[in-house]
Amino acid sequence: MCEYCGCQSLATIDELTREHDEVVRLISHLRPAHQEGGAARMAEVAREIATVLGPHTQVEEHGLFPALAEDFPEQIAALEAEHRRIESVLAETADGVTPPDPAWPDRLMEAMAMLRDHILKEQDGVFPAALANLGTEDWEAVEAVRSEAGGALVRPTA
Repeated sequence: MCEYCGCQSLATIDELTREHDEVVRLISHLRPAHQEGGAARMAEVAREIATVLGPHTQVEEHGLFPALAEDFPEQIAALEAEHRRIESVLAETADGVTPPDPAWPDRLMEAMAMLRDHILKEQDGVFPAALANLGTEDWEAVEAVRSEAGGALVRPTA
């Protein structure tokens, strides 16, 4: 993904980016499962994606986005709305079973296409804007949210 602005030099952005990379990797498993009619496998992958996105979304919505909302209110509102749409499709697998609705695999594929575009918006827009606009107190607030939310990935050791 993006490496041109240097925002990944911040541990906070690096972790969000690594989560994006993991989600994109997981999404790549959906197309073959969808083509093979493997709704159960798709549901399994959807749960894995939701596991990564849970804390990730908390960090964005309770740490990063509030710090940017005053300067970019429409963009932040649009990103949060996309979070809700993506979460609603992923939530259909939260009980650990494959959704019985035969239209669910197509809804999942549409939501994951939206998620890939969403990730690009964040990495090409939100993260560089955060690097340019946020101060030390803002970053500390984002890190405090991360400490509470945790994460699905192992943090690299320094």
